Amino acid sequence: MGDLEVRDDLLPADDGEASLHETLVSRMRQLMIEGTLENGQRIPEAELCRMFGVSRTPLREALKVLAVQGFVQLRPNRGAIVAPIDPDQIQPIFELKGALERLIGLTAAERVTQEDLDAIGALHHELGAALELGQMDEYTRLNYAFHKRLAQISGNALLCETYEGLQQRIWRYRFVVNEDFSRVADSFSEHEQIMIALRAKTPLDLAARLEAHNRRTCEAMLRAIQQIP
Repeated sequence: MGDLEVRDDLLPADDGEASLHETLVSRMRQLMIEGTLENGQRIPEAELCRMFGVSRTPLREALKVLAVQGFVQLRPNRGAIVAPIDPDQIQPIFELKGALERLIGLTAAERVTQEDLDAIGALHHELGAALELGQMDEYTRLNYAFHKRLAQISGNALLCETYEGLQQRIWRYRFVVNEDFSRVADSFSEHEQIMIALRAKTPLDLAARLEAHNRRTCEAMLRAIQQIP
């Protein structure tokens, strides 16, 4: 393993100022998501402490959080490892996320404001630009932000927190599969329909479009992961 480095350009943007604990969890999770810390690898605690300028105590507290989130496996007396990617977890994650997408659609369509429409519309425009330029890393980051913003429009903090946890797990899979470019283009077209339903403030239509989008993304990811040697 070479020198550890967190790529800030691939980090989903945080809202507001994060605490040291939250920042540590986020930075360590990013190392696992992008593969700097590889699946099954032993967590180099001493190196991470030097990298982040912290003692072992906050680092180990962060590892406990990451274990709950499914990114780390804690092994008594043997140290922690990066939890291996488990393809069998993809469908269950998306099934749960599909239920949340429906709830987001039902609530966001009723609570969306013009300010919300302007903000998410700007993200949608940026997504189109990234797709046109073939900037897939940027597209993935903006896609994450788009769906996070849509969840926030629901106005349900617990829903957003649960949804964010599932999105972070899915984000990790995106770094180990090569998504078909045609699927990315189809995904953007689906976003167009999502925006139409959101602007029209039609809850059932928005919920149905989000559920379908989630299902197609799951199917594409399952196909992609089957192609990994």
